[in-house]
Amino acid sequence: MLGEMVIDGIEFAEDGGSADPADDALARTASGDRTAFAELYDLLSGRVFGLILRVLVDRAQSEEVLQDVFLEAWQSAGTFDPDRGRARTWLLTIAHRRAVDRVRASQSARRRDLAAGVRELAESRPGVDEEVALMIDGTRAVRGLDALPEPQRRAIVLAYFGGYSQSEISALLGVPLGTIKTRIRDGLTRLRKELEATR
Repeated sequence: MLGEMVIDGIEFAEDGGSADPADDALARTASGDRTAFAELYDLLSGRVFGLILRVLVDRAQSEEVLQDVFLEAWQSAGTFDPDRGRARTWLLTIAHRRAVDRVRASQSARRRDLAAGVRELAESRPGVDEEVALMIDGTRAVRGLDALPEPQRRAIVLAYFGGYSQSEISALLGVPLGTIKTRIRDGLTRLRKELEATR
C-alpha cells in the first residue's frame, strides 16, 4: 500500500509493503548500535538536509539543524514506533519541526534587536542644542567630520545629513544595527571632542 506525506510542500511517497533499510537502521540505533546510526545518517542525511535547506535557505544554519536532528534521532530512537510510520517520515518530521523552530527563533531575535534599537535610539539621540551647534559652525563641523574614521563619518552623515534612520543605514551599508549604533555614538563623542578642541 502506498501512502504519501507532505512536508513544506514536498511530497514523500511511502511504500508501506516493502522493507526500508532506514527502518532497520533506526531500530538498531535504538539499541545503541553506532554502525546502524552511521547507516541511518548515510541513508537519510541528504533528504533531511534538503528539507531543512528549503525551509531555512541559509546553508550554515541548515548544517547546524541537520546535526541537531540526527542528535535527537540518536537520543530518542527508542521512542520511534514502526507501527505508526517509517523512519524517514519520523526523521523528516523532526527536521521540519526543528527548521521551523529555527526560523521562529531568528524572527524573534530580529524583533528583539529592533525593539532594543528603537529604545536606544530614543534614549541616545543627541539633543537639539548639539544639532544646532553643528549647524552654526559648518566649517568646524566639516573639519571635525573629516577627522573621523570613514565608517563613523559615513554613519553620521547618513543619519544627520541624509535623514536616514539607524535601521535604514544598517540596510544600506549591509552592517548590523548594533554596529551602526556604536559607530554613530562613538563618532558623535569623537566629533564633540574635535569641536571642543578647535574652539
